[in-house]
Amino acid sequence: MNRFFVEPQAVGNKVITIENKDDVHHIKTVLRLSCGDEIEISDSNEWEYIGRISYLGDRVEADILDKQRFTTEPSVKVTLFQGIPKQGKMDLTVQKAVELGVSQIVPVFMDRTVVKDKGNFWKRVIRFRAIAQEAAKQSKRGLVPDIRKECEMSEIYPWLSRFDVVIFPYEDEEDTTIKEVLKNFCGGAKELALMIGPEGGFSQDEAKNIVALGGKSCSLGKTILRTETAGIAALSMIMYELELG
Repeated sequence: MNRFFVEPQAVGNKVITIENKDDVHHIKTVLRLSCGDEIEISDSNEWEYIGRISYLGDRVEADILDKQRFTTEPSVKVTLFQGIPKQGKMDLTVQKAVELGVSQIVPVFMDRTVVKDKGNFWKRVIRFRAIAQEAAKQSKRGLVPDIRKECEMSEIYPWLSRFDVVIFPYEDEEDTTIKEVLKNFCGGAKELALMIGPEGGFSQDEAKNIVALGGKSCSLGKTILRTETAGIAALSMIMYELELG
């Protein structure tokens, strides 16, 4: 069954209205759904519904058949701070991170980021948000994770104190694994930060600053992972340990 997202105010007592033009076009033209067909709808906040289409026009209306609280959202909220990689790699990271259950993603310009913002990076953020929405629909997430506006590393440091744990995979870490960090520091944690460097990794100054602010430095294994692999691997490990362990 196909899933769509609306704002909470689109949900009435008996009817949900879908007004997003892209969704309306997808329902009518791509999926070729008709009145009487059923769809899944999330209010992007707390509830998900089964609706039966009752009107197809410049909008779609669906009669509410069932209402349940989200069942697919992880109990732990993970924010991925991703060092911005070369073009194309971030698309994969966003898609897979959303499928794995990330809460939000923050693209970060770090010391060794190759990509430079020439004033049009906001266009890439718009694309990342579209990718996140499609991935959330495909994986039947309760909500679409937030893709934040790009920022500089210096803007991230004050933010880190808000998290219960800051996990910091670092290629120079030889003693502590992410498994040990998850077992020793993450029990009962509700909000985690996951820091991933760009292609060249973190600079020494960045690493020192993150650790000084309480970041837990760890290894992801014996091999060095590409930046687009590291975030996906680490997020998979976090969800396995904290959601399925």
